[in-house]
Amino acid sequence: MFDHYPKWSQEFARKYLSRTINQFILHGNVHDLVSLKTDKGTEFHRLKSFLSDEFFGARDFVIFYDRASGIYFRDKESQADFNQAIAGRDSLVGTDFAKKMPKDPVRVMSLLEQYFRLRLDQKKSVALIIDYAETIIPMSDAASTGNEDRTAMVYLSRWAHDPMFLASDFTTVMITENLADLNKTIVQNPYTTDIKISIPGEEERKAFIEYETKDDEWKKISAVKADIIAQQTAGLNFVNIRSVLSNARENEEKITFEGLSETKKELIEAEAYGLLEFVETEYSLDNVAGHKHVKNHLRQAVKALKAGRQDVMPMGYLVCGPVGTGKTFLVTCFASEVGIPMVKLKNFRSQWQGVTEGNLEKILSLLKAMSPVAVMIDEADAYLGDRDASGDSGVSSRVFSQIATFMSDTSNRGRIVWFLMTARPDLMPIDLKRQGRAEEHLALFPPHTNEERIELFNVMKKKTGLQMTEEYIPAVIEEGFKTFSGADMEAALTRAKFRAAAAGRKKVTPEILDAALADFIPPTYPEEVELQTLSAVIECTSKELLPERYREMNRDEILSKIDELKFRVG
Repeated sequence: MFDHYPKWSQEFARKYLSRTINQFILHGNVHDLVSLKTDKGTEFHRLKSFLSDEFFGARDFVIFYDRASGIYFRDKESQADFNQAIAGRDSLVGTDFAKKMPKDPVRVMSLLEQYFRLRLDQKKSVALIIDYAETIIPMSDAASTGNEDRTAMVYLSRWAHDPMFLASDFTTVMITENLADLNKTIVQNPYTTDIKISIPGEEERKAFIEYETKDDEWKKISAVKADIIAQQTAGLNFVNIRSVLSNARENEEKITFEGLSETKKELIEAEAYGLLEFVETEYSLDNVAGHKHVKNHLRQAVKALKAGRQDVMPMGYLVCGPVGTGKTFLVTCFASEVGIPMVKLKNFRSQWQGVTEGNLEKILSLLKAMSPVAVMIDEADAYLGDRDASGDSGVSSRVFSQIATFMSDTSNRGRIVWFLMTARPDLMPIDLKRQGRAEEHLALFPPHTNEERIELFNVMKKKTGLQMTEEYIPAVIEEGFKTFSGADMEAALTRAKFRAAAAGRKKVTPEILDAALADFIPPTYPEEVELQTLSAVIECTSKELLPERYREMNRDEILSKIDELKFRVG
């Protein structure tokens, strides 16, 4: 019956026809276009137009309300009817609302209720569509809820379960991007249901591209086939795609694969309020020095993903180890090798109540739409570790719950690969480290063997562009007189280049390199590094991934040493 509707509206129609609920919340991709299949093909409409003209097309009256525009109507007849009803009220109570309609929720809700009761008593059918509902009933706790917000909630609650409204053909639809931005009293009302509008999938994007373009103009605006564009625009909505096509037409710039990739990044980062950052590298796992067993493990994951075996992939990884061991570089190289985008989740926390949860809700929706994608949370112990933080009105707990629930959604297995990065895995909540979330725990350590140290030196020499006057491996590296992490090595070699430049040399001599390495002191404290190292040893879920010297160590002894170091480090 509703096969020509998109999936979310099919769900909406089924619940509406059940006649048990008359109040709905539409959230997610609500400011996009809506696809509608017709005899002539697929058409695309604005959400409010789709609701008023198609979904509620048979209603006698369709009324819109938002805080900026006030009350407005589907057609002139509806507006005239409302003005007539309000004029009668004005004559009785001495107001003049028929000439100048109020916009504030208190007076608007009062006028609407009187009008609804009048027309419902006449067996008329009515739909009310409230856009930007978060400005009418914003998220807040009971103590900080203002009088205006409380009044609006009372009206909405009453309309949801009033016998007269339930028995009549009456529907309230609230529209908001993020469900978390709405007051929980309304969201959790058993007489209210929420429906999520997702970002369009590949087939929908392809249909939209065909709808927006003519056959004879395609070669003029794009050097890329339409089905490739549909495939490569995962995470973009119809409005975003229209802007890409419009830019090609107006500026006479053909769409290229490289240009599309850059535009997509810009659009998604903007949609995510700047809280998602694309991380790219031209390197692969071959460019990672050391970490032999970890690289082999990740290469197996690459092989599985390329073979379409998402079902065997872990839900996520916990990547731990001392500062400077190359955790971020390793994960970025993994994403590059498998050929999927890597995004970094930036600081999504906000001092404003409700904003953090709303930010995260939007980001998680984007990630789902972008899949397959790898997601990195750097310093995850700081972002996710304090789930019971005091003084934040429960924000930390709710954020933790949102991420934990999303990570454990098995429909995302192999499609969204999580990497939680930390030097202190002991500070991470156990619930995030368990099976079904960050299932695999990878531990990285500074190089321990001659082979690893020399490999790291050669990789960092190439990365820093260090040129030697002759082939030379410093004894301090080859013999392991000092322990260098990847970050330490990069800093020390850069220092050697500086000394050579100061001496008027383009290349580094063995003497200059030896002096720079001997002088270098890593900007860390040994006890902190040891604590980070032992925490990684305890956290690692595979003995094979540990350096040999840690494989047979007594776990009780390690735990005792960790407790001692925590006491000393503070």
